[in-house]
Amino acid sequence: QVQLVESGGGLVQAGGSLRLSCAASRLTFSSYGMGWFRQAPGKEREFVARINWSGTSTYYADSVKGRFTISRDNAKNTVYLQMSSLKPEDTAVYFCAAKPGRIGTMPLDYNYWGQGTQVTVSS
Repeated sequence: QVQLVESGGGLVQAGGSLRLSCAASRLTFSSYGMGWFRQAPGKEREFVARINWSGTSTYYADSVKGRFTISRDNAKNTVYLQMSSLKPEDTAVYFCAAKPGRIGTMPLDYNYWGQGTQVTVSS
């Protein structure tokens, strides 16, 4: 069973930074595209960023472009989300997701999900 475990969430003041990590196991990590999504209370899960299997292609939601950076280390089976200039509206549970091959921006595009990590940005 594929396992994805997020970490790095927490409470931060507006303007601050956090780095989320997602450690993957029981999969050939370098064959999987990876994505980050987030879900705020009462809202649908929304796309944040994605990265292809090799790390050579990334794509971001407009709401985070220029502030967040997705990266991966295939030797460590880990994908990261560096978040800077955080805003209160970034408050949500952040999930990583995986899919072999090509990936998109919809939750249904992904096969496997982590349990999520809470990010809270205070004003």
